[in-house]
Amino acid sequence: MKRKLSEREKKILGAVVDLYIQTAEPVGSHTVRKQYNLKFSPATIRNIMADLKEMGLLFQPHTSAGRIPTELGLRFYIDTLLECQPLKSEQRETIKQRLLKDNYNLEDILKESSRILSTYSHQAGIVLVPRFSNMVLRYIEFVKLKDNLILTILIDSTGSVYHKIIPFNVDITQHDLNRFAIYLNATFTDQPLAEVKHQLVKEMQKDRDKFDEMWADIFQLSQQVLQMDKDKDLYIEGTINILSYPEFADVRAMRLLLKAFEEKSIIVRLLDKTMNERGLQVFIGSEIEEQGLKGCSIIASPYTWGDVVAGTLGVIGSIRMNYSSVIPLVEYTAEVVSDILTKTV
Repeated sequence: MKRKLSEREKKILGAVVDLYIQTAEPVGSHTVRKQYNLKFSPATIRNIMADLKEMGLLFQPHTSAGRIPTELGLRFYIDTLLECQPLKSEQRETIKQRLLKDNYNLEDILKESSRILSTYSHQAGIVLVPRFSNMVLRYIEFVKLKDNLILTILIDSTGSVYHKIIPFNVDITQHDLNRFAIYLNATFTDQPLAEVKHQLVKEMQKDRDKFDEMWADIFQLSQQVLQMDKDKDLYIEGTINILSYPEFADVRAMRLLLKAFEEKSIIVRLLDKTMNERGLQVFIGSEIEEQGLKGCSIIASPYTWGDVVAGTLGVIGSIRMNYSSVIPLVEYTAEVVSDILTKTV
């Protein structure tokens, strides 16, 4: 934008965005004046809307129609004008109780989070699971199988259990595997797996003779174990909610949207970016850089595991979603998930 908006212009822009979110229809000057009980004349409002159009904040789809916000207009609204509605205390308590069930492991917590986000936002809830390297070790065990295969059993601090069968073409005894597991459990329990991997490398460099004699081969096994691929899991709940919006009634738009959800990779890449930021982020339309999500917005926030950013959760839905209620929902859900995971460390 070339200049700052006046208070009048901000008021009119905010009104147009609010009404467009509610109706999905172009907004006219008479509607703005009536709905917001403004003292400006319709002609004054039309002139202001024309100025906002010149600035690229509003768009007129038809000559005789009202205006709708552009992506730039929505971005200004979210960054500058939006007043969020705090979650009701009953909602906060319900969310907390749904996530605090005693029998829930990490997978249960994250899947329930996606359901909560979908239910309260009326959009799709999305949760990117923690990178495996960020998970906290609680217990590890190795079991020698036939044909040079080794079963690894790993339990993280939330009680989630991971199994992986690893080909290992070295003649190694169950006794040596047990000794190494005892060493790992005694030395690295309650540490993130990335730190375990880093410390193992340091230990080997510091006391190479010990590792050469005892565990040089098993050390290579541990590197494979600590690279278990759990990085790209994404939970999505409530896709049907988005399809109920009129802008996705077009068959082609619907197909592109469903394809983007099915492939997941573009959503995962976008959520990966938010893990580098502390705090909530909003992506609008073309900022998502995916044709199938052109009419969508994503609201996402990282959640933590102790001091480590573990993953991201949020909402993906119509660009006309109710930002004032969805933003606090995403922030609070991320806060509760972070608290639960941190208490398990």
